[in-house]
Amino acid sequence: MNPLRVSAAAAVAPGAGFDEWIDVRSPSEYTLDRLPGAVNWPVLDDAERQEVGTLYVQVSPLAARKRGAALVARRIAGHIETQLADKPRDWRPLVYCWRGGQRSGALALVLAQIGFRTAQLEGGYKAFRALVRDELESLPARLHYRVLCGRTGSGKTRLLRALAARGAQVLDLEALAAHRGSVLGALPGRPQPSQKAFDTGVWQVLRGFDAALPVFVESESARIGSLRVPPALLQAMHERSECLQVVMDDEARTRLLLAEYHGHTLDPEALCRQLEALTELRGRERVKTWCALARAGRWPELIASLMAEHYDPLYEKSMRRSYPRLDAATRVELNDGGGAALEAAAATLLSPREAAAPLVGA
Repeated sequence: MNPLRVSAAAAVAPGAGFDEWIDVRSPSEYTLDRLPGAVNWPVLDDAERQEVGTLYVQVSPLAARKRGAALVARRIAGHIETQLADKPRDWRPLVYCWRGGQRSGALALVLAQIGFRTAQLEGGYKAFRALVRDELESLPARLHYRVLCGRTGSGKTRLLRALAARGAQVLDLEALAAHRGSVLGALPGRPQPSQKAFDTGVWQVLRGFDAALPVFVESESARIGSLRVPPALLQAMHERSECLQVVMDDEARTRLLLAEYHGHTLDPEALCRQLEALTELRGRERVKTWCALARAGRWPELIASLMAEHYDPLYEKSMRRSYPRLDAATRVELNDGGGAALEAAAATLLSPREAAAPLVGA
C-alpha cells in the first residue's frame, strides 16, 4: 500500500477525514507555524537538519542523502515504537514536511506499509502557506463586520469576549496576536507568535464564520505589537463594517486600565523602558514625567496622563481616518468593565439569530 497524495485545499477541507496531521519538520520549523492542530514527529531535529544541509553544500548531495537516510530511519523507528502504540487499524494520518518531499515521504511510506490509510501533503507546508495567503486575500471581503470602536480602556476587549460567550461570531485579533495592541500591550511572559502563525490563526477563524451573520471585531491599527494585520482584512473592516462606538467615562476607564495593566506596576523600570518608545512622538520631557510617576507608584495619575496626552489624541486621529462615519455610529455605553454592564451591552447588540446558548461548562 502506498500513501495517497492530497492537495492543501483537500487536506483542510471540512470532512477531509484525517485523524491526525503529522508535521515531520524540525522543532524550530514546527514552532514557527504549522497546520492547525498538527503534532510534531520530527524525522530530523534542528542540529541534524543543519548537519545534513552542510554536507549537501560542502561535500556532496550523495553524502548528505546517506547521512540523512540513516538519521531519518532511526528517528522513524523511534516514532513507530512510541507514537503508534495506541493507534487503531483504521487510523488515518496526513503527513507533511516543508515541500512534500523526502522527509514526509519516508514516514508516510512506512506508515502506509504498516497498513494505515496514510496521506502525504502534496507540496508540503509550503503549499499550505500559499493557500493561507491566497485565502486571506479573498475571505475577508465575504464577511460583514461590526467594529467595536472606542478609546483605550473603554472595555472593547471585554465586550468582545462577552459577545463571544453569548455565541456571537467574534474575531479577537489581540488574543491571536498575544498583544493588547498599544505601546504597553505586551503580555508579561507570553511572546507573540510568528507572523506566519498569526496569519494561520486569523485564516482558521475566518474560514469558520457564517457569511450570513456579522463578525464582531475590535478596531485595530495596521500592526498589533510586532505583527501585521492582513491588509485585505483591515480594508474589509474599514469598508464592509458597521461601527459601534463603545463609551465609558474617564474614571471608569482608569480603573479598568489599572486592572488590565496590573503586571506593569510590579516592574516600573520595565515599564519605563517601554515608555521610551514614545520619546520621538511625545517628547523626552513628557516621557520623563511619566516615568517619574511610575517610579513613585502614582498609577492613577500616570494612566490619566497617558490617556489624555497620548492614547486619546492618537485614537481620535486614527479613527477619523479609518472610520469617517464614526460620528453616526451606534453608541454602546458601559458604566464600567464589570460583568453586569458587559452582559447587558452584549445582549442589546445581538439579535436572537446572532446569539447562541453557550456550551455547558464553556
